[in-house]
Order: sequence, then C-alpha cells, then structure tokens
Amino acid sequence: MQHQDLTHTIIGCAMKVHSTIGSGFQEVIYQRALAIEMNKQHLNYAREMEMLIYYDGIEIGTRRVDFFVENMIMVELKAVTSLNDLHMAQAMNYLEAYNLPIGLLINFGSRSMEFKKIFNTKHPDNAGYKK
Repeated sequence: MQHQDLTHTIIGCAMKVHSTIGSGFQEVIYQRALAIEMNKQHLNYAREMEMLIYYDGIEIGTRRVDFFVENMIMVELKAVTSLNDLHMAQAMNYLEAYNLPIGLLINFGSRSMEFKKIFNTKHPDNAGYKK
C-alpha cells in the first residue's frame, strides 16, 4: 500500500492521544493534542484546512478538513460514542471532492479509540482496491 507507513504513523499519534487523555472531551481538544503528537513525528500538515467544493466545474462552497497530512491524506476527527454510516459518508465525500486517494476517520469518543481507513475507489491510486 502506497500510504501505509504514513497512515500507520498518524494512527499511532492518535492512539497516543487517546491513551493519554482518554475519551469525553470535545473534538477540538483531540485536534489540538493530535497536532502536538504529529509535530513530534515531524509530520507536515494543515489543520482546519479550507478546501473548495466544485459541482460540474463550478465552485459551490467550501468545507474544512480537520487535518490534511503530507499533502496527501485527509484526517477527519470525531468525538462520538461510535462511528456510523453518516460519518463514513462524510469522509468519503471529502475524499471524492478533494480527489484524494485515502483518508482516516478517527473517533476519540468511545472507550477504545476507533479508526477507519477510507479509500476513494474513484482515485487512480486505488484502481485495484475492492470494498
């Protein structure tokens, strides 16, 4: 997998955050803590990066992704009891809208940290990926 080492590092940072402060905080607290951990790993990222959304080649608005890491991986954070299909759909929409190959959906709200790797099957990097 092309992005495996990077996603592994990001997930490791998230696990460190969760093991240190646990669950029960607002998403922004986890966002700040994850930024600290990613800095320790010397990862380049943009936080709360505003990205344009297009429809039929026309700009129709913007969305903010929690983290855009190393100019290739979108990271969306949640602080909810459990991830659901809406969270997965949101992450997939971001990947498709930004034409990114892979993203991470990380939930700090449950007792055990949850994460999902989301693959944009419409991206050329994932031509052989099966759901």
